[in-house]
Amino acid sequence: MTIIGKIAMFNTLTELIEKVHLGEDATIEFKREMPRRSNLADEIAAFANAKGGVILIGVNDDSEIIGLDKADLDKAEKAVVEICRDSIDPIVLIYTEKLRIDDKNLLKIEVPRSLFVHKTANGYFIRQGSSKREMSSEQLARLFQTRSQARIIAFDEQFVPNTHQGTLKEPLYRRFITEGAAEDETEDLLLKKRLLVKEGQEIRASVAGILMCHDTPDDYLYNSFIQAVLYKGKEKDANNQFDATDIRGPLDQQIIEAMKFAGRYNAVAAKKDIGRIDIPQYSMRAVFEAIVNAVVHRDYSKGGSKIRLFMFDDRLELYSPGALANTVTVDNLRYSQATRNELLARLLSEITLDDNMRRQVVRRHFLERRGEGVGIILNESEELSGKPPIYELFDEELRLTIFAAHTIPHYYSK
Repeated sequence: MTIIGKIAMFNTLTELIEKVHLGEDATIEFKREMPRRSNLADEIAAFANAKGGVILIGVNDDSEIIGLDKADLDKAEKAVVEICRDSIDPIVLIYTEKLRIDDKNLLKIEVPRSLFVHKTANGYFIRQGSSKREMSSEQLARLFQTRSQARIIAFDEQFVPNTHQGTLKEPLYRRFITEGAAEDETEDLLLKKRLLVKEGQEIRASVAGILMCHDTPDDYLYNSFIQAVLYKGKEKDANNQFDATDIRGPLDQQIIEAMKFAGRYNAVAAKKDIGRIDIPQYSMRAVFEAIVNAVVHRDYSKGGSKIRLFMFDDRLELYSPGALANTVTVDNLRYSQATRNELLARLLSEITLDDNMRRQVVRRHFLERRGEGVGIILNESEELSGKPPIYELFDEELRLTIFAAHTIPHYYSK
């Protein structure tokens, strides 16, 4: 995934050109042309497993700038993004930049030091000197130990490479800092809120900062959006998709838009035993709790999947990437509390809902943190449909199924 932000290595063209003249070392690798995908995947993983580095495509081993045709430059950039997404596990976040030096086109690939240990189809590699090396069992064990210790810090509080204070959007982060705070206090306040964090001498945006204070978090954190699909009938079939949308934006906006999607297709029947009583397929209060839980508890370090909201004639399914946190199981969900993303939970608990949403869900903030969410989902949904919702865990992905109270797919004709 390409990420956008301040260049951290070789900040100026002059510095980069000087580095090219000095030749390859532990921080820079030259490629005359776009290499085979497997080879480039190994090089990127090796830098990510070490201290990071830069790959320049369009420079030969003798430090001569050869350049790429414009069409090849565009193809190379697209291929690099695909390699980082599909050929390296877990996904590596990189920064790409097209450069023009001496009237020749170059592709710069900046690979930050990663928080994880990365593997390609050829194994585990690390950068040593001016080349990559496959890691020995002892090296690999030490690296796993070192990086797992780094992850003692909650993932939502870790820094996002190639970001800075300006990456956060002011109208979004202003919601979390003291009203009327002076401009020179902003950085300190954002650091106290953990929307910004320190990486050595640099100030970076945190994972939570990107998720709550950037217009498109998935520019930085792959798949950090909600996919919503309405199917005709009871089976998942691409030919029977009636409506589908990818819901992007800061997490609170994603929750609101996912609620609107579910509400739009929440069919209502009328019961006329005593006057008229409208009976919806789903309790929107339960749906809200389910979406909030999915957003707060998903594992954002897993970029291979996104939250998915699927609606059928007879049920609603909600998928959230990541196993359950700590000692929580599908059997004790109602009674146990464990938050994977404590910082995200705190930030969402500070944002108030608008009046319309507040009336629907009977709460003031996105998250009240009283441990009532799962109980609301189970009780209100079963009361409507007569069937208890089902939580299931599949390969570190949690699925919640809420059954519809009745089937009236009248919206298909709209």
